[in-house]
Amino acid sequence: MDWKGQKLAEELMQYMLVGWAIAAFLAGYFRTSFQLMMLVYAGGVILTVLITVPNWPFFNRHSLKWLDPDVAAASINPVKTKAAASAAAAGKKKGSRPK
Repeated sequence: MDWKGQKLAEELMQYMLVGWAIAAFLAGYFRTSFQLMMLVYAGGVILTVLITVPNWPFFNRHSLKWLDPDVAAASINPVKTKAAASAAAAGKKKGSRPK
């Protein structure tokens, strides 16, 4: 599942759970049955889990492009230039003791 797929699954889960909660409340209220309300909501939760938890193909529409190991290593450990090395050396205090 890619990043946009995770966001879609999260939003879909939230909307579905709220929708099922409202539907369950209304069904239980008009039929005056707490048991019916709980059954409708439990069914909605199960349906929501079946839709949002598995890695369905529509959650993988935006695949990620991975870096080559050489490019990744170069970006983590860049080569210091003379200017960067001299600036770093100038920033250190001479004659200071470590604490």
